[in-house]
Amino acid sequence: MAGSSHGHTPAAWTGVTIAFIGFCVSGAFMVLDQPAGFWAGLGVVVLGGVIGWVMSAMGMGQPKDAHKALLMTQEREAAAAKG
Repeated sequence: MAGSSHGHTPAAWTGVTIAFIGFCVSGAFMVLDQPAGFWAGLGVVVLGGVIGWVMSAMGMGQPKDAHKALLMTQEREAAAAKG
């Protein structure tokens, strides 16, 4: 994945960071036996996914054709290994 810059975008970093905070909040409230806080934390997790998706739609995510060069390289390597 490192060769394709998978996840190295502002949209991915922001979405994952917000979701991680939501998981931490939800886990803390689960230990504290507070169902409302637990569900609020899960709401933050969903919010992180929505924000990441919106940022990606705004052009801050991975371009659609970013994996084309990697796939072509892998196809050439596979063909060379066969022949």
